[in-house]
Amino acid sequence: MKKTFNLMLVAVLAFGMLACGGKKVTEDDLKKAEAALFNDDMTANPEAAPAAVKTFCNFAKQNPDDPSAPDWLFKALEISVGQKDATKAEEICQLLMDKYPTYEKTPFGMFMMASMVYDDQLKDLDKARTMYERILADYPGSEIAPSAEASLNFMGMSPEEIVRQFEKMENTEN
Repeated sequence: MKKTFNLMLVAVLAFGMLACGGKKVTEDDLKKAEAALFNDDMTANPEAAPAAVKTFCNFAKQNPDDPSAPDWLFKALEISVGQKDATKAEEICQLLMDKYPTYEKTPFGMFMMASMVYDDQLKDLDKARTMYERILADYPGSEIAPSAEASLNFMGMSPEEIVRQFEKMENTEN
């Protein structure tokens, strides 16, 4: 009975590791995943994107204290945004904000989420506004803060309305 229980425990643990991507991601795995993103002629290989995102995220989750972990998460975020995978992008951005709030690219990742995912892709202006406001609150001196502020000011406007706004500002300055 005890032998059967131990055997079952080992089987369950092994299955759990396989199901959760238990394989330890190595530097070689990262390089291969990154290289697979491009064909021999250096054109993008979108079919490799999901596997690369998974590899990059798994590395960061397995090695949260590695100095390169936030870099790999940021790359995964860029790919997910480019692939228009809003759910995955949101998950990665949240991880970046929670685990690496002092990482220099975190506010840029937040801006990508606000502008390219929430605003452009999902048309969710409330989420976009919340993210822009969080950038301004948490990273007021960042390089991306002026863009977040401008995005808030022009949110909901058509391109024509934005051009008219700029023209009005230009006329006021002269």
